[in-house]
Amino acid sequence: MTDLPPDLLRLRTLETWLQLALDEVRRAIAAAERREAERQRGIEARPPAPDWLIELGLNRDAPPVYVHVGGCHMAGKRSKGVPRGAAMRALTEGVVACPHCRPDSELGFLDG
Repeated sequence: MTDLPPDLLRLRTLETWLQLALDEVRRAIAAAERREAERQRGIEARPPAPDWLIELGLNRDAPPVYVHVGGCHMAGKRSKGVPRGAAMRALTEGVVACPHCRPDSELGFLDG
């Protein structure tokens, strides 16, 4: 470091300030490590994505809109995970297969 003060009093003051700054940085690092550890625990504890999704209509009484393969990027927020049998049943009952992920092909469902 350059341009340090020559007298002991100002050097001690600078030392104290640097120690306080270092303590603050270490607390910030510890907090960031805790956040990262919690984020990682959340990722590890996340349940697996469902294999099949049914996208529900706009209200409770509306029929389902689409059947999706689990993880389809086009599935809306009103989607719920269902087992394979429920996805097949929905397709046989006339619920539309998502044209992007094609769950009918994945399920081996042949219309008609």
